[in-house]
Amino acid sequence: MKLTTRGHYSVKALLDLSLHSTATASVKLIAQRQNLPAPYLEKLLIEMRRAGLVHSVRGPQGGYKLARSPAEISLGEILAAVGESIEPLPHHQPDAEQAGDWVTFTLWNRLHQKLKEGLYTISLEDLYYDARSWQAARGETTSFVV
Repeated sequence: MKLTTRGHYSVKALLDLSLHSTATASVKLIAQRQNLPAPYLEKLLIEMRRAGLVHSVRGPQGGYKLARSPAEISLGEILAAVGESIEPLPHHQPDAEQAGDWVTFTLWNRLHQKLKEGLYTISLEDLYYDARSWQAARGETTSFVV
């Protein structure tokens, strides 16, 4: 599985919101902090709002906030919200005459199911602490760009 730009930017934005969870953050501010294109990020945040991952607040102090605690938001939910596909072999159709092909196909389907289950067990909080640990190991203490 390769994370596309949509998935990568979405995770970065939500990690940013989890770091700054006490206040709303504008699209422009998140984009600046994470070095992301604001117009594209706004579209992703709208999709994540529709999926119930973030709340939007209007007005001069408006922006986005997480809708739930980072521990209650899974990586699988984030990827699904922005239409990220994790299909291992989307165009593969096994040949019924080749038993080995069915074995391979069944194996990939089982691995795919386990991968999907795994994505729903990894929380935004897990990713946050993993990123913090990685940065600490590299000696980065002042900034948090994911």
